Parts: sequence; structure tokens; C-alpha cells
Amino acid sequence: MKKLLYPLFLITIVTSCTSTKNSETFIKATSGRYLFNVNEVLEIYFENAEMHAKWRGNDDIELLKINDSAFYMKELNEKILFVSKPKMHIELAEKTEHKGIKYNFKKMEFDEKIASEYFIDKEFDKALVAFKKIQQEDSLDPAIREWSINRLGYDFIRKDDLNSALEIFKINAKLYPRSSSVFNSLGEAYYLKKDTINALLNFKKSLAINPENRSSKQFMKKVTK
Repeated sequence: MKKLLYPLFLITIVTSCTSTKNSETFIKATSGRYLFNVNEVLEIYFENAEMHAKWRGNDDIELLKINDSAFYMKELNEKILFVSKPKMHIELAEKTEHKGIKYNFKKMEFDEKIASEYFIDKEFDKALVAFKKIQQEDSLDPAIREWSINRLGYDFIRKDDLNSALEIFKINAKLYPRSSSVFNSLGEAYYLKKDTINALLNFKKSLAINPENRSSKQFMKKVTK
């Protein structure tokens, strides 16, 4: 228990002697969005010169100031360091759990977006380019798993947003052109939009890849009645 409490105890002692306020120069240099991973952002902002963050749906995370460039983020259980050279970025302070491994999060440009943001903003062509880039750099990255993108499409269907569902299935088909289930989902979206021509085309593609795809067979019967 003492080992677990010691780091926080040390941080408390240090911060008790440090002002929670930050200089205007530091605020200007560090405010903004940082690329946490290929499809996730950590945003830093300030209120009354005190640092806050937005991350994973939490829009008001208060960071504990340790010194003028180091802060403790409870949600990460990490001490984050702001490093200005060669360009402003965040580093995680080394600790036992990741000793010898460096984690750096670059500060994003003002108009820079991640793949999911392009999609949310209905910039579908740019979303596809961004997703393909992720796939090229790491085909196993969780952000572009076939099943997770497909699930997102069905989330849109449940929300009765067929246009968005159709676009995400189109992207998935470009990412995984040899997947029977992806073309089945794309066909289903067209079917729900009452576009029987494109629905039939994609169910045929699904069955060409996997003739035993039961869902595509069932939809084919509905479409060709």
C-alpha cells in the first residue's frame, strides 16, 4: 500500500509549493489538440490560467500541476511533460509500467483532423484516405478493424441514419475488398434505402467471395421476389 501511495504523496508535496496558474506564454504554446493515437485526440485548454483536458468523452479533466512543464493526469494515471523542441509535444514521464518505452503525442495543426472526425463532418473521401493511411501504417490497428467499422455502420442504421451507414460500409468495402460480410452489410444498407439494384449487386459480390453467406442468400430471395 505504501508503494502505491508514495507517488501521489510526493506529487502533493511538490504541488503544494507550486502555483496552479500558468503563464500566458505557456498557455499559448500548449493549448490545442494532441494526437493520442491514430484516431483519438487529447485536447488541452485553460480556464483561469489552470490546465484542463478533453479526452474520451470527458470535457472537463483538471490536471494537477507539478511544475511549470509537468502535470499529473489522474484519468491516465500518468505524469505528462510538455516539451517544446523540436516542436511542441507531450511525453509521458518514465515509470515502472513502461520503463524504457517513450510515448510522444504530437501537437496537431489547427485544421488537422483524424479519420473519424472527417467522417462525422461528412467529408467521406477524406475519411477514406485517412482510414487507408492507418491501414497502410499498421493493418492490425484497432481503429480500422473490419468488425468495429461494420458495427459502427449498424449503429447508424439503428439511429435511422441510413446515409451515414451506407458511407461507412462503403469505406469498409474499400478497406476490405475480400470480405463477404462487408459487402453483405453494404447490400443491406442499399436494401433499406430501397435501392434494389445496388443491393442486389453487393449481395452478389458477397456470395462471390463466400457462397455460403446465409444472410446474403436470404436478402437475395427478398430482392428477387
